[in-house]
Amino acid sequence: MQIIDPHVHVWVNDPAYPWAPDNPNPPAEDASCEMLLEEMARNGTEKTVLVQVIHYKWDNRYAGDCLRKYPDRFEGVCRVDPENPAAADDLSRWVEEYGFRGVRLSPGAGPEGDWFTRPELDRLWRRTRALKVPMCILTVQERLPDLERWIQRYEDVQVCVDHMAWPPVDGTGAAANLLRLARYPEVYVKISGTWAVSQESYPYRDTHAVVRQVYDAFGPERLMWGTDWPLVERKCGYAGALDIVRKELAFLNDADREWILGRTVLRLWPFD
Repeated sequence: MQIIDPHVHVWVNDPAYPWAPDNPNPPAEDASCEMLLEEMARNGTEKTVLVQVIHYKWDNRYAGDCLRKYPDRFEGVCRVDPENPAAADDLSRWVEEYGFRGVRLSPGAGPEGDWFTRPELDRLWRRTRALKVPMCILTVQERLPDLERWIQRYEDVQVCVDHMAWPPVDGTGAAANLLRLARYPEVYVKISGTWAVSQESYPYRDTHAVVRQVYDAFGPERLMWGTDWPLVERKCGYAGALDIVRKELAFLNDADREWILGRTVLRLWPFD
């Protein structure tokens, strides 16, 4: 079974790659792409998608240099400033010069995320369509109706909802906003980060019901796992994240696991 991790972050403490000026608490320890490759080797992971870490904000050079150094092992998702009028051109530069395949936006729940509803963002969506790269969204359930309006305008753009948009696990039904997006065939979901919303210890069984809802709505062909390395090391570890899919989600069969652990990832990031 081919294992491809679609969600990790990398960084190094190196003056060649300075932290964003407004980063109040940069990490003291490195999470380099070489360290990641060692973790991949220990767990049988063939390839990985690097998602730009917020510590660097819009400076994607370190992840980009990793893509250049190990093109057969990594794909990448960059970040651009969505409030910058030049965001679309910035995306083109990262895609064309460094080989990124995708962009990540993180609209917050409060007024600070209202840029996500502004018409100025249309240019960035148009550029993702022109470049044929995915739009990855890190947000909360409350923002998904805003995302749906963009999806309706750009139904041919592949959209990936990270971490299931942090659904509640208390049975309130608030995941309905996510489930409604299943009607759009180019919407994909990462069933990752369950440790962040669970109220239980590993294997976070109180999250399995909502994962099942997402599975029933989207099907395995549109679901992906993801470790969120190195953040996961403070929780269940890389192998623990992998085993949630391999062993703990009892409703999955072997064919489902093949999709979630690798085949779905290749639909967005073909590593060609």
